[in-house]
Amino acid sequence: MLSKKCKYAIHALIYLAERYQKGPVHIQEISEKQHIPKKFLEAILLELRNAKILHSKKGKGGGYYLHKKPEEVNLIEIIRHMDGAIAMLPCVSLNYYEPCEECRNEEICGIRDAFIQVRDQTLKILEKSTLSHIMKRQKIMEKL
Repeated sequence: MLSKKCKYAIHALIYLAERYQKGPVHIQEISEKQHIPKKFLEAILLELRNAKILHSKKGKGGGYYLHKKPEEVNLIEIIRHMDGAIAMLPCVSLNYYEPCEECRNEEICGIRDAFIQVRDQTLKILEKSTLSHIMKRQKIMEKL
């Protein structure tokens, strides 16, 4: 399950992607439009800036804006920065592997095998789910 922090990060990034190349957006505006507590949002945006997903500009007319194009930022990148592992079990994680305490032999573990397949399909979907793709899907769904 995604953390609230991760969900807020995705919503903030989509909001910024909708305003891509239109200049910096002030934290207060993102907070109000996306219903994200301002203090929490400040920490999230700083983390995304440190991850080089966002840039910021100080002073009058300042705020945050995307460092990358919306089609270059996918959900894998966001989730990993905000929440860490994407896999549901630590023994199948690509970046955060840990052996399971309960497992006797992970090479023949049927549970692990099933969750490797879940992980692989999840990664395929999240990799295609860029900010640009999400915005396009939203527009299509609005018309339905």
